[in-house]
Amino acid sequence: MAYEEKIGRYILGLVDVLNKISITQIDEFLQTLKAARDEGRQIFVFGNGGSAATASHFAADLNKGLSYGKKKRLKVICLNDNVPTMMAYANDFGYEHVFVEPLKNFMNPGDVVIGISGSGNSKNVIRAIDYANEHGAITVGLCGYSGGLLKEKAKVVVHVNIDDMQKSEDVHLIVGHIAYQSIEAENE
Repeated sequence: MAYEEKIGRYILGLVDVLNKISITQIDEFLQTLKAARDEGRQIFVFGNGGSAATASHFAADLNKGLSYGKKKRLKVICLNDNVPTMMAYANDFGYEHVFVEPLKNFMNPGDVVIGISGSGNSKNVIRAIDYANEHGAITVGLCGYSGGLLKEKAKVVVHVNIDDMQKSEDVHLIVGHIAYQSIEAENE
């Protein structure tokens, strides 16, 4: 059994959602990252599952690719990369605390806090965004589906309006690569 029809359908669906995404939302996200770099602010990023992998990838691109050998450097911390800390909070207090508690240790007013959630309703992501909003951070939400609570609570939102987790995650990764290539070109 060949998968050509399913492959073609997936690619067409991804192209369709890319054609519908708000360039204005992405631009606002990039402006937020650039301001954080220019002002020496920290950037925190996190998510669950595939979104955690996107958060790790994003942090690696920004920390190494947009900082090595550059005059202005980004300071990006991926909260889901410290698995022992996450598991300690999850075990002792509950999984909804795994992102907010490290923010309480490290976040300062004016820092950028990026939550990634395909559904937009991950409790641990929302709890961290709420804390960041209450303590003067600039919050960003990368979300899919209807956007969920993340779309409502984040100050800057990149919403992938599709009821498909994989395509939503694909576009979040693409947005990270857009950020990399756009900001890299001006930071020689």
